[in-house]
Amino acid sequence: MAILATGQDAYIAVKAEKGDGVYSLLRKQGVDPYETFDDFIALNSENLRDSIHLYEGRTYFLPSADSISTTKADKVVAPKLEDSVSYPLFGEGYSDVAIKSTRLKGAVYYLISGHGGPDPGAMTKYGNTYISEDEYAYDLTLRLAKELMAHSALVYVIIQDKDDGIRDERILEMDRDEVAFPDKTIPLNQTARLKQRVEIVNDLHKKHRGQFQRLIVTHVDSRSKGQNIDVFFYHHAKSKNGKKLAESIHNTFKEKYRKYQPNRTYTGTFQDRTSLYLVKKTHPAMTFIEIGNIKNDKDQKRILEPDNRQALAKWISEGVILDFESGEIGPIR
Repeated sequence: MAILATGQDAYIAVKAEKGDGVYSLLRKQGVDPYETFDDFIALNSENLRDSIHLYEGRTYFLPSADSISTTKADKVVAPKLEDSVSYPLFGEGYSDVAIKSTRLKGAVYYLISGHGGPDPGAMTKYGNTYISEDEYAYDLTLRLAKELMAHSALVYVIIQDKDDGIRDERILEMDRDEVAFPDKTIPLNQTARLKQRVEIVNDLHKKHRGQFQRLIVTHVDSRSKGQNIDVFFYHHAKSKNGKKLAESIHNTFKEKYRKYQPNRTYTGTFQDRTSLYLVKKTHPAMTFIEIGNIKNDKDQKRILEPDNRQALAKWISEGVILDFESGEIGPIR
């Protein structure tokens, strides 16, 4: 470990090891990756692949406490809640949720990860191991839930696996023990499964009548192996608030790509897709997110790398905050 001094600031230098991503490197050094990610990228921008990935064996500099940007913090109302809350569903090492702000206080979010229980969703073989959509959609959903809770939102995780928690492995072991909130067996029949999720969300929506409520559904797509896709979003054609939610997250992704991958055009879209059962039948304004093609090599990197899943969750949460802070559009969904 070395120290670089520039002007008034001194930066600690560390070497990236095999398998390191930005989040894991910061975490290993005892630095909060969620608070320092943007400053790390800015400090090391000339030494990153695709403006966001580390090179093995190269030296990177950690932001000093004094150098961390306070732009976002200046806009945040200091929390008047507990410093942290415990949520065991996130698993060992992740169950404590540090409250960062009250930016989402009063908002209610329902998060549904695709498939689960008897239905693994899209599957493919990675090396000698099969991987499935439901495991990666679930891990991303838990990460997103933690991000939203950290900003004081009330979050319902609708599909749950009490054994898994947030996992930092690339290969997420498949199982079939997921249940639907609070502890309902997931039916084998597809229509029954979707109907169960709709009823759970709509009952909760009625319970929280009058509050700001949103639904986010996360899936992993399955297309031909050669088709590389960006994260894209669906919403209900007649839901102005659902469209605004999808657009807010979509715009956040466009901004992140401009900042961190300026040499690559973001091609993800947001559009109405009212024919989808969950889009059509659920009552809260909602967005349906596809995070990539499980069969495509490039998309697999986005899905399998735990740091990438964390980055996706953070970017989605920033879009969610943008949506909440800009308010609702009339009484329509």
